[in-house]
Amino acid sequence: MLKKLKNLMMAGAGVAALGLAVVAMPSDASADGHAKTKLRIQTHFSTETLSGQMAQEFIDDVTAMSNGEIEIEMFFASSVVKSAETFDAAATGILDCDMTGGAYQTGKNPAFQFAGDLTGGYQNPYQQYAWLLHGGGYDRLNELYMQQHGVYWLVDPGPESLSSTKSFTGVADLKGWKSVAPASSQISSRSSARLQS
Repeated sequence: MLKKLKNLMMAGAGVAALGLAVVAMPSDASADGHAKTKLRIQTHFSTETLSGQMAQEFIDDVTAMSNGEIEIEMFFASSVVKSAETFDAAATGILDCDMTGGAYQTGKNPAFQFAGDLTGGYQNPYQQYAWLLHGGGYDRLNELYMQQHGVYWLVDPGPESLSSTKSFTGVADLKGWKSVAPASSQISSRSSARLQS
């Protein structure tokens, strides 16, 4: 079932564009004898946001592509535990999956910043995808997640935007600019921008 879920999630990754860590999955036999897997997933996105709507679309896609054999109960807006605690909640069985971001875990290991969007770490998002798909990125991230808590990292979070009312033509334009980013964003912190978490 894990292989089937991984294939479904990889197929839906472009639509979902969310990070997901998966632990052992509970399953029940349905009336027709097929195993039914039920997953409890927490995301930090609210249902009203575009990312929350994509998470719901992801759920609908997984349900449809699995013929209803995978049922997802999504906890939006970090309704079970705080966002930064979701990873540990999934690893300890409080939840089955974590659909937040790796950047919350950089205190455990700085390499987790590579499980999220590398704002400023590439010239275009396809470079990140190339590393994940062809440069061993997925293997490295799964090693990291398995080493930390015995979970799998399955879906790329996709690119995040760097939004501003000011136009930027290069790194020099960041001098004195104030940005809101995860406190652990070491790549961004090397610029002269002032980061706030």
